[in-house]
Amino acid sequence: MNDMNVHNRFNSVYWQQHLANVQLDLSIAAYTKVPEDWHDTNYIPEFNKLYYIVEGEGFVQVGEERHVSQPGQLILLPAGTLQSYGTIPDAPTFGKYWCHFSAKVGNQHLFDLLRTPLFVNVDEDDELRKQFDRLIRFQYAEGLSAAFRVRSALLEIISMFLDQSPRIQVNTSKSPSFEKMSRVIRHIEDHLSSTFSIEELARIVHLQPNYFIQTFKQVTGQSPIQYINRLRLEKAAQLLNFTNLGITEIAETVGIELSYFSRMFKEYTGYSPSAYREYMLNSQTGPMQK
Repeated sequence: MNDMNVHNRFNSVYWQQHLANVQLDLSIAAYTKVPEDWHDTNYIPEFNKLYYIVEGEGFVQVGEERHVSQPGQLILLPAGTLQSYGTIPDAPTFGKYWCHFSAKVGNQHLFDLLRTPLFVNVDEDDELRKQFDRLIRFQYAEGLSAAFRVRSALLEIISMFLDQSPRIQVNTSKSPSFEKMSRVIRHIEDHLSSTFSIEELARIVHLQPNYFIQTFKQVTGQSPIQYINRLRLEKAAQLLNFTNLGITEIAETVGIELSYFSRMFKEYTGYSPSAYREYMLNSQTGPMQK
């Protein structure tokens, strides 16, 4: 696997795992028909805002980017950015769903890590309204499940925004550990059949072993050993599926002793290596019951 593919793979896996740990806190959600004097200029909020425009017109501005919004657009105004907003003279004012919320990954704002467009055009109007209605309904509910429902709805709205975005850039400069751990992952990928020590991996990025373990887990969500074993088992599954290599040769290729390989592979997939190969072969011609 070349360096670019390794980097892209790690990049994708890392950010999926990293962003899955986002901490969300809803401040308020509502539907409002804004008055004609609705405006503010050059202020910096400490919270994120989402507006879903249902009717009317108005403008929003983040930094130097100014946008006159239309119905059907979902707008994201990130925390910590210079903002302005207001109505348009002689135009009907906004009717909008909106919410204020914080979103952090560790101690970093989510939208410092992700650079997104100011707005997206929404394809699923009914679904988006449904999720905002859930936010509004459950934000003050007293049941034990209310917080889960609020988080679920807010995650769904953010996911819809990201899915509809034509471009999203990951700001790796906001996560300095990322590039260091990326170098370690590339080394592991390039020497997957080798035996690794924590000291060896830590030396690659000039860290003390204990600090390296902590940093690696923060970045990947797994300890170095867990991550290496997962990579090895993923590679073994690929070799079983796409090659005719024997079980012993595959175990050697991925750096797992044969005496442990079958047990580890079954814990990972639910199948023994030979049963997995048979299943994958049969799945191309018809279903096979486990």
